Amino acid sequence: MPHLTSTTGTGVRTALGIPGYAHPLVAPAQWAELARPGTPLDWVVLDVAAGPDTRPDPHCLEAAGRLRATGVRVLGHLDLTYGARAFGDLLSDAHHHLDWYGVDGFLLDRCPSERTALPEVRRAITTLRAISDTAHIVLGHGRHPHPGYAENADQLVTFSGSWSDYRWSQAAEWTADYPPDRFCHFVHGVPRAHLDEALRIARWQGAATIYFTDRTDRDGRADPWETMPGYWDDIVSRVGTGVSE
Repeated sequence: MPHLTSTTGTGVRTALGIPGYAHPLVAPAQWAELARPGTPLDWVVLDVAAGPDTRPDPHCLEAAGRLRATGVRVLGHLDLTYGARAFGDLLSDAHHHLDWYGVDGFLLDRCPSERTALPEVRRAITTLRAISDTAHIVLGHGRHPHPGYAENADQLVTFSGSWSDYRWSQAAEWTADYPPDRFCHFVHGVPRAHLDEALRIARWQGAATIYFTDRTDRDGRADPWETMPGYWDDIVSRVGTGVSE
C-alpha cells in the first residue's frame, strides 16, 4: 500500500492540473473542452513550442484567452533543464509568455530537486515574481525534492510517472506539514478501472492537484500528456466529489 502521510488527505477537494496538451491546431476539440464551464480545473499549462516560441501564436492566444475568460489560470511552460538553462533565456521566455499570452503564472518544468540547486531556483522564482507579482509558480520536480523548495513556490509536482510506480509510491514525511493544495501528482497509464484507487492514493498522500491519464509514454517514445485520457468524462465527474475508502 502507498505510504499515507496523514488523514488530512481525505475530504480535500481535488482539481485537475493540465500539464500541457498538443498545439490548439492539432487538438482543437480538447482545448475547447477545457473551456467548458464547471470543469474542475486548477490550472492549464500553455506550451507553445517547448516554451513560448519565437513569435506570438494567434491560435494559442485564442485558446488561452478562452480559458482565462472562464476563470481558469493559464501557466506558461518554462524548462529549467534540471538547472542547466541559462538564466537570461529563462527570463526572456517568461516575458514572452506574459507579453504575448497574458499567463497567470509558470510551470518550471524539469526543476532540479537537490538542496545545492535551491539558491538558483529561488533566484528564478524571485525574479518571476518581480515581473509578475501575482504569478502562480509550480515547480515540476516530478519527485520529492529537498523540503526547502516548498518555502519558495505555490505548488510542487512531487510525482510524475507511471501508474505501476505510483500505486506503490510513498510520500516524503515532510509533506505532511503542508496542506494538500501545495502538491501535484501527474500519473500516466492509469487504467479506467483503477481511477478511484488512484484518486484515493492522491488524497491520502496529500496532493490536491492531479492529472491521471490512460495514455502511456510507450517506453519514453511518446508524450502521455499531450492528449486527453479516454475516460475524460469519468475523471471530471469523480474529481472534487470525494472517494470513499
